[in-house]
Amino acid sequence: MLKKHTYTIAFVSWMILITCLSLFTLPGDSDIPGFDIPNKDKAAHFIFYFGALILGCFFLREQTNGTLRRTKAVLIIGISVIIYGIIIEVIQEVFTEYRTADIYDALANCIGALAGAVTIKLLFSGKRPLKWKI
Repeated sequence: MLKKHTYTIAFVSWMILITCLSLFTLPGDSDIPGFDIPNKDKAAHFIFYFGALILGCFFLREQTNGTLRRTKAVLIIGISVIIYGIIIEVIQEVFTEYRTADIYDALANCIGALAGAVTIKLLFSGKRPLKWKI
């Protein structure tokens, strides 16, 4: 039963993870030792939304058994995750005291989603493509 909904579970879990990491600060978050990488926050935004678009497309493919065209699935998920990212930035500004909205975070989200769209295109086209229809 769960195997039939693998991408649905993965996509919903991924979006819950993004929401939690965006709105809550983990205890001792700033005390974590490590490398001082410039713009690591923006890289995290890119990765999260790259993954969201890819998992979202597989989710739609799974839910529609591949009957929804790949281009339409990418467009639906792309617009959805970009709007979601903007809403999260606004919520951070309005409802939290320790987070602020950042236009560059939203831009990193959009670039990550765009890179995810290109990746989906590459996965389902070319010499040895994955099959969109299930």
